[in-house]
Amino acid sequence: MAVVRQNGIARREALLDAALRCFDERGLMRTGIEDIRKAAGASPSSVYHHFEDFPALVAALLERTFERLQGFISPRVLATRTARTAVRALVEGHLSWVFDNEVEARFMYQAITLELDGGHRGALRVRKTELKAEMMAHLTELGVFAEARSPELTLNVVILGPVHQACRLYLSSPGSVDPKWMLSTLPELAWRSVS
Repeated sequence: MAVVRQNGIARREALLDAALRCFDERGLMRTGIEDIRKAAGASPSSVYHHFEDFPALVAALLERTFERLQGFISPRVLATRTARTAVRALVEGHLSWVFDNEVEARFMYQAITLELDGGHRGALRVRKTELKAEMMAHLTELGVFAEARSPELTLNVVILGPVHQACRLYLSSPGSVDPKWMLSTLPELAWRSVS
């Protein structure tokens, strides 16, 4: 039974990997579930066993991407002892992950602009909150959100808003934003925005 489960997990991961490759080659809006099935060498029944439809597959890949991104950022933030170093570690971690995982980051930024249905959108929001909970508690404890009515809005708009914009430009228009400038400027800009 454990082997069957491992095979199922491996097949699901292979489908997500194939989806990521297809999205990178063709773009999110020009890729269909049949393209992904062929790229993974999977049967139609295998695809639909794991994902009810294309939006479910996109949501699953987005969730996996959030898990990987947060898994990279959180330990860096949790290792800090001051509000300034925490904010800087958060921004530096986000940027470093994007630079090291451009294909996945490009997919993430494209996919989060999609109008996923309410169920997928709500489930992703809940999962992101779970993934960030320990980091958000640490940032709160350090006083990063002392003046904020909404820590979540402060994180996404004030701290990461300019980071997201720079990352979108960096990923969609190579050469338009210098990564060295991003790393030397955006962490301190984020800190000054909340300090």
